[in-house]
Amino acid sequence: MEERKGIATSSDTQHLPEPRDNGMIDEEEELALMEQFLNDPAHDYRNLKYGDTVDGTIMRIDKDEILVDIGSKAEGVVPSREMQSLPPEDRAALRIGGELLVFIVQSEDKEGRAVLSVDKARQEKSWRVLQTAFEKSDVITARVVNYNKGGLLVNLEGVRGFVPASQVNGISRGPETQKQSDMARMVNTDLQLKVIEINRNRNRLILSERQAVQEARESKKDELLSQLKEGDVRTGTISSVCDFGAFVDIGGADGLVHLSEISWSRVKHPSEVLKPGDKVQVSILSIDHDRKRIALSIKRTQSEPWTRAGDRYQLGQVVEGTITQLASFGAFARIEDGIEGLIHISEMGDERIQHPKEVLAEGDTVQARIIRIDPARKRMGLSLRMNREGGEPADEDGEPATDQ
Repeated sequence: MEERKGIATSSDTQHLPEPRDNGMIDEEEELALMEQFLNDPAHDYRNLKYGDTVDGTIMRIDKDEILVDIGSKAEGVVPSREMQSLPPEDRAALRIGGELLVFIVQSEDKEGRAVLSVDKARQEKSWRVLQTAFEKSDVITARVVNYNKGGLLVNLEGVRGFVPASQVNGISRGPETQKQSDMARMVNTDLQLKVIEINRNRNRLILSERQAVQEARESKKDELLSQLKEGDVRTGTISSVCDFGAFVDIGGADGLVHLSEISWSRVKHPSEVLKPGDKVQVSILSIDHDRKRIALSIKRTQSEPWTRAGDRYQLGQVVEGTITQLASFGAFARIEDGIEGLIHISEMGDERIQHPKEVLAEGDTVQARIIRIDPARKRMGLSLRMNREGGEPADEDGEPATDQ
């Protein structure tokens, strides 16, 4: 396209002052005419410089370059080396007359044309978006393009970002070989990320998947808390186990199942019956909206064993039990999940003993006779003295039961 010349055309002169009758224009009038022409907005040219980013109009598309009208006195050119970040599908979609964001690399080359860059324009736009995301604490999506020893490399419209391995949920904290394998597996996948450090001057961009996931989880937790009601039963997944209980993910929020709420049976440590990844049914015990805490119970999703104990067990019945705990006054034996009976020290044999450990150990399996049962108080008395005089079982004090 030819350069625009500063010469008035017939259309340009339509609004100029009429010349004098002699057809001549003196020097003063000529200067006035030129000033009016130059001040006409229709003849303004952009005074573009390095670093400016502008929207241009595509005038021609060649194999090695694209000509773009950027409102300057001449068209600008985007050489092939300056549009390498443009995906093939985006390049194929370019059309004459369409808009294209470009970065001014050089205001004028030897041919008088501005040298433009799509790559740097995309980077500039991306940096601005990233800065806004950082300031607003927004979560963004980026594709993993590579990895190194320290973490993942992502591409955000021409800007390279780094996600430290410690900020990625799916990377093992184990051996280095496993860590590298995990990172290789994540190449070409998309991650939800949060900008945690941005420095345009140093070309430094650090991101975190862990923070993005945590933020999304917090948002989901707030929504879930507003929906939950005490007494609701939900399906969850054990996320972690600790000494005092287990945490269960119930669909966006973790709740705690205290050790005492795991089972109707005596449980010394949650790991005896639960492990991360287990699917469980939980009942909502309470919700603390201020502290965003949820108390859960596994055992309350099951019927309380003592409610049917009166039908299953009778005085004098011989049952099999497993010794769960020894105390100075006797031993506890589990008859079934949720039902334990006490074997008083006086009911452990005919010989007098000082401590139950002399004849029993935790884990022992014993045959015992029921000598007392009180389902309402959840108590059962047992005796190992199977054959007393008359075959009568002993009561709590070691005397023959008179109500047999």
